[in-house]
Amino acid sequence: MGSPITGGKDKADSVTKDGGGGSSGAGLPVSKTCLFSEGEKVLAYHGPRIYAAKVLKAEIRKNEWKYFVHYLGWSKNWDEWVIGDRLLKYTEENMEKQRRLNVEKRQGADKTLKSGRSLQTKPKSSSVAADSKADKEDSKNNVAKGKKRKVESVVEKESVSTEKLVKIWIPSILRKQLVDDCEYVTKQDKLVKLPRSPNVDEILKQYLEYRSQKDHMMAMSVVEVLNGLRCYFDKALPLMLLYKKERQQFQEAVVDNISPSTIYGAEHLLRLFVKLPELLGFVNIEEETMTLLQKRLIEFLKFLQRNHSTFFLSSYDSSKVAEGTENGNDD
Repeated sequence: MGSPITGGKDKADSVTKDGGGGSSGAGLPVSKTCLFSEGEKVLAYHGPRIYAAKVLKAEIRKNEWKYFVHYLGWSKNWDEWVIGDRLLKYTEENMEKQRRLNVEKRQGADKTLKSGRSLQTKPKSSSVAADSKADKEDSKNNVAKGKKRKVESVVEKESVSTEKLVKIWIPSILRKQLVDDCEYVTKQDKLVKLPRSPNVDEILKQYLEYRSQKDHMMAMSVVEVLNGLRCYFDKALPLMLLYKKERQQFQEAVVDNISPSTIYGAEHLLRLFVKLPELLGFVNIEEETMTLLQKRLIEFLKFLQRNHSTFFLSSYDSSKVAEGTENGNDD
């Protein structure tokens, strides 16, 4: 919900302890009274953020009060049962706490994107498909020892430790797509024809609809991840997701503060997943949250794989290549 790439663990999901009793209210300690009433407006923790919500139901479940809440401004698909520790009274003090927390999260995301700006200046990072292409070639041929030493020396100079890098498994058909994408642009002088249909926004919406139909009561973290992907894509595209030959096309296509996610499609979105391990390496995320985030990202990549023929172009456009080559936009 509005947070750039946050899987987010629920603050107190692990608190549901006592499984005994069975009957509503049986053995309930006297001190555990109902703190929130039905219809009351509250603030609710979900993941690392606090959201405005409304209590729809209040019931005793497993010897403690549970509250069925609706997050204001969000689909009822996100309505859920929570314990009292997840809720706050709707007061000025708690609203200020919500504002401070949201500002901290936004500043953390901005810092990550600014850090990503420095990554594009590295010689080995200019080619988006380089990592994917190298993996494919290494699986077929033995790499010379001298080349290995060279790669290892480059890795040692990276600002993000390899131990911190998030591992995102990219399906083989998408790895091939990355290699073909690189070949089209850098070797065959072809570009993706813009605007794309479906564009990144439309692909993310289709995935959200797909998950809603599949899971019905889908985890809200999926929405947060999708919003985060859109945010990262819009910020990272001009900084690190374009080849040199595509920069003039970007300047012509993205004008008047138009979001790149409404112009570009799956081809450039997939490039983001090559860069995400580096970008997320700058974010301080708990291990449990990171594991959930990895799961969400891999699920989305599988969706791209299943819809490969629909989302990705089978051939690129060569109509503007001559202009780009004359201007020296070669790799």
